[in-house]
Amino acid sequence: MAAHKIAHATLKGPSVVKEICIGLTLGLFAGGLWKMHHWNEQRKTRAFYDMLEKGEISVVAAEE
Repeated sequence: MAAHKIAHATLKGPSVVKEICIGLTLGLFAGGLWKMHHWNEQRKTRAFYDMLEKGEISVVAAEE
C-alpha cells in the first residue's frame, strides 16, 4: 500500500528568526513613516516662523 506514503507538510511552530525579521521590518517601516511625517510638520512650522519673522504674515489676537 504505497498510497499511505504521500508526503505531507508537517506543521511546525512559529520560526523565531522569521518572526524577529518580520517585526524588525514592520517596525523600521512604521518608524520611517513617522519620521517623514515629523519632518514634514517640522518643515511647515519652520516656514511659518520664517514668514512671521520676515513680516509676510502677522498673528493678531481676536478681541471680543
